[in-house]
Amino acid sequence: MVEFRRPEARKEIFGLKEGKMAESVYKVIELVGTSTESWEKAAAVALERASKSLRDLRVAEVTRFDIHLEDEKPVYRTKLSVSFRYHLEQQ
Repeated sequence: MVEFRRPEARKEIFGLKEGKMAESVYKVIELVGTSTESWEKAAAVALERASKSLRDLRVAEVTRFDIHLEDEKPVYRTKLSVSFRYHLEQQ
């Protein structure tokens, strides 16, 4: 268990207000990354590209691995469910 030196630090870190969980909304999308090297590299490629246009990426869950053949050479594909915090546009 994590111990905090300042009691208010727990609330600051976990976004708690008056002992309640902060309200947030997350959007979940599916991505497919590809690589000629490995499934891990394919996942990294997908996340790296997504991080350039999406803010506050939170969780990536691998949902499927497969291999696509191009010119008789394997292309590793990794399908991910990725969540990110949903922000209201400033008006």
